[in-house]
Amino acid sequence: MLTTPRLHLIPADLAILEALIHKHQELTAPVACRIPDDWTEFPEVLEPTYHLLKGKPSLSPWWMYIFVHRADQVLIGSGGFKGLPDEDGTVEIGYEIYVPYRQQGLATEVAKELVAFALSQPKVRNVMAHTLPEQNPSNRLLKKIGFKFDGTIQDPDDGEIWQWILKK
Repeated sequence: MLTTPRLHLIPADLAILEALIHKHQELTAPVACRIPDDWTEFPEVLEPTYHLLKGKPSLSPWWMYIFVHRADQVLIGSGGFKGLPDEDGTVEIGYEIYVPYRQQGLATEVAKELVAFALSQPKVRNVMAHTLPEQNPSNRLLKKIGFKFDGTIQDPDDGEIWQWILKK
């Protein structure tokens, strides 16, 4: 588990993913928290993540985390990495924050902690992120924590996106 001043970032294990898939109202371990009905904009990733981790539980630190607000004891987002570092030592981060908890600096806490974890690993040399190709809070956050614009790329699912990189 990773911890920031206001959040716990908990690697999503099979028990957590089952609770999220089956729309339970709360988690009891590893920390107790309430699960809002509409906490995620991306529920479609839960089952594929479950099946991936069921086959390769060792990927857990390099995949999905849930974000629990420590004071409110509520799940307020998810994110993490999109797999192990590649052959160049690059990992990609992504994250989402539940709408009522946005614009409070929580995404910044999450991104900083994910980057710190990644860069503390010997095989990681770069952290990458993608945003929509427009000025928005996501790319302002990335710039604020040290990412540099790395160009526009074509994503097979999302079309044109901006790529950001932070080097060790």
